Amino acid sequence: MINTATKNKMGFSFQVDVRWCLEELLKDACVTQRDVNLVSTTARRKDQLQWHPLQVIAEFGLTDQRHPTQKLTLPILTTWLAEKSGFPVYRIDALKINVPAITAVMSFAYAERHRILAVAVTQDVVTVATDQPFYDDWFDNLLHIVQPRQIERVMLNPEQMSRYLPEFYQVTRAIAGANNLGSSSSDASAKGVEALLQLGDSQNPDANDQHIVRIVDWLLQYAFDQRASDIHLEPRREGGRVRFRIDGVLHTVYDMPAPIVLAVVSRIKILGRMNVAEKRKPQDGRLKTRTPKGLETELRLATLPTAFGEKMVMRIFDPEVLVRSFEQLGLVGEDLVKWKQMAAHPNGIILVTGPTGSGKTTTLYSTLKQLATDEVNVCTIEDPIEMIEPSFNQMQIQGMIDLNFADGVRALMRQDPDIIMVGEIRDRDTAEMAIQAALTGHLVLSTLHTNDAPSSLNRLHDLGVQPFLTAATILGVMAQRLVRTLCPHCKTPTATDIEVWNQLCSPWKSTPPAQIYQAVGCEQCRGTGYQGRIGVYEILLLSTEMKRIVGESATLNQVKQQAYKEGLQPLRLAGARKVAEGITTIEEVMRVVPLS
Repeated sequence: MINTATKNKMGFSFQVDVRWCLEELLKDACVTQRDVNLVSTTARRKDQLQWHPLQVIAEFGLTDQRHPTQKLTLPILTTWLAEKSGFPVYRIDALKINVPAITAVMSFAYAERHRILAVAVTQDVVTVATDQPFYDDWFDNLLHIVQPRQIERVMLNPEQMSRYLPEFYQVTRAIAGANNLGSSSSDASAKGVEALLQLGDSQNPDANDQHIVRIVDWLLQYAFDQRASDIHLEPRREGGRVRFRIDGVLHTVYDMPAPIVLAVVSRIKILGRMNVAEKRKPQDGRLKTRTPKGLETELRLATLPTAFGEKMVMRIFDPEVLVRSFEQLGLVGEDLVKWKQMAAHPNGIILVTGPTGSGKTTTLYSTLKQLATDEVNVCTIEDPIEMIEPSFNQMQIQGMIDLNFADGVRALMRQDPDIIMVGEIRDRDTAEMAIQAALTGHLVLSTLHTNDAPSSLNRLHDLGVQPFLTAATILGVMAQRLVRTLCPHCKTPTATDIEVWNQLCSPWKSTPPAQIYQAVGCEQCRGTGYQGRIGVYEILLLSTEMKRIVGESATLNQVKQQAYKEGLQPLRLAGARKVAEGITTIEEVMRVVPLS
């Protein structure tokens, strides 16, 4: 028995065109006769001849007569046509689509001819999307193929249909084609410690094969579209996995055969000018490409030999990061005043601390971008150079020729710098060179890996820096974290749970707001309830009294007590403020920010 939601309300099959859509929109009082005449008499461009009727109408930006404050955009027109046909609107979430399963339902030629696309497959139902809801000549044939499962029809935005229909089948063909070139398992050299000798094994897919090239192109395009910050290529015993990190959380994107993952890794190593033959030790590289918006983007590549072959992580550096203001990064109010006060000093050391992926580099680049005027010389020493910026003089450490951070700072001090950025203080030599640079009249910005701002001072002492030198050179320390921001389309107000609020702010006291927001989840945010990230900050300025107790080798507890006495706002309270402002949730702050 077929689900009643799949039946055509018109009772006969036809494809809607511009004229039919305009007549129905006029009947439904969505447009005026003048609008109909305008669309009907305007000649279409050559590139518009293959457009869906709704795309043609949406291009005119007509006013929706039912709601005069809004335009008849393509999503609104899609919803209108879906309501007329009785089918629900479906929005494809590329991260949740099982591409191999949906492309196995029907051939590309059949899907393209009828403008249909399977979007979900379960044991009982195959969900088929269309942008021609009154056309069902394909229905009986496909029903016969998928039996005993039912077919449920949904309405798809024509733009999504035009994009994903060829894309899903192209990647499936590319993976199938690459897989046919080789065996289902890798050779012994590629498999690492889990090597398995296959007698009569054929050659693995070649990294320069056209199928592998297409997969890599699709992978990068996919990552840019999904706002991914990292791409993980992970070989496994039975197969390979592709994962994207989006807003700080990893999502599995695609499962593909292990030999193809290894071939994709090899292809990217070639593009990144890395040693393709060397699979036994980790390697670093970089790659420059363009986003769909046409912006040049840097990718940092890193490989790791694992039990089942080389794993690769690609860190994507957003080219728009350098043009973001402090307010866009979440640095506002008193925190912004403190940060600008530190950056205004002509000499001294400013430290940014936090775990990997907490936005330290973004903060430093944004700060340097604003400091790098024509009157100053800004030099950086990094491992590696993460984003190329023409207004800086950037230098990369080279382990193979024994050029480390300390040597780099020593060299930069002979380049008449005003401002020096040291990528990371990770040993005593680097710390001492940074202090020497600060003592000789330079402003030094660098990063450390500690949980909070006060701990950074003791971390320097652990590296071997004398306390009196720390007190003499450190201007201040900023600890930071990135928390996911609530999706503006679906966040919902709720009463504050006083007990949970107190748990968030413990051991400090903070007045709970009467109302906060909770994450719900919608199509816009892929059901996560969050969209984008923002920083929370803890800024410690070294006052005269703080310098005195630091110079006298104060313990961490003594430093913290003095900092809190001087008004230091801990990360937890900074996060609580973002919760009270409706920017994020208590759960997100407690997930990201450590207990002090």
